[in-house]
Amino acid sequence: MLEMRAIDTGAVSLRCAVEGEGPLAIMVHGFPESWYSWRHQIPVIAAAGYRAVALDMRGYGRSSRPLNSDEYSLDKTSADVLAVL
Repeated sequence: MLEMRAIDTGAVSLRCAVEGEGPLAIMVHGFPESWYSWRHQIPVIAAAGYRAVALDMRGYGRSSRPLNSDEYSLDKTSADVLAVL
């Protein structure tokens, strides 16, 4: 069953959709999408024995929205994904 969670990375709060148990499969959207882009894949991945986690990246959906554009660098967004791991 799909569950919405907020994960505190230490820098921002990321909203994510989570379903399933097992090894982690993280899904990251592109511009200008959100976790919802993965809605069809999430149950299939979960049924295959994985914990499917689809993120709203910083600045999107209900995740934190830092005001400074420097907070959206590749280093910062990569660190967000690593924090989820």
